Amino acid sequence: MGRTGLSFPRRRHLTGRPPRLRLRRARPGDGAPTRAVFHDAVHRGASLSYSPEERDAWSPSPEVPDDWEQKLLSRHTVIAEIRGAPVGFMTLGEDGYLDFAYVAPDWTGRGIGRALLQAILREARRTGLGRLSTEASLVARPFFARHGWRETARQSVIRHGVALTNFRMEIDL
Repeated sequence: MGRTGLSFPRRRHLTGRPPRLRLRRARPGDGAPTRAVFHDAVHRGASLSYSPEERDAWSPSPEVPDDWEQKLLSRHTVIAEIRGAPVGFMTLGEDGYLDFAYVAPDWTGRGIGRALLQAILREARRTGLGRLSTEASLVARPFFARHGWRETARQSVIRHGVALTNFRMEIDL
């Protein structure tokens, strides 16, 4: 029996080429698009883990606070882009604190968080940091645990008068 002469297209031809992920440092002008990713991640991405009241306290508005972009630019901030649009970002302070770690809900589960974390870990090692810490949400906690972070405490933080549960976590480099 030989080949039938039928050819079946490869998967990429059926669905199109997968979009290319690009990582880059934050720059002026990234405030509004990263705030949109943050707000969407809080309100849609965390909707199964946090109540509407908790999500409203965490991110009351999609409006960009005055100090938002400066926070991004004053830290080592890595932005993940697809087709020129931010789909995730992470920030690392000089003290080893990972403050923001967000991926747009439509792009979760596609390796974007992992790529961002790998970039942050490379920068941390490059600058000689020995340990990183973060305060992970109920949503982010399993992600960090899968990547070797250990939980050091469960805590409640107050945002706009509402208690939110998160977890102090750290990793040794």
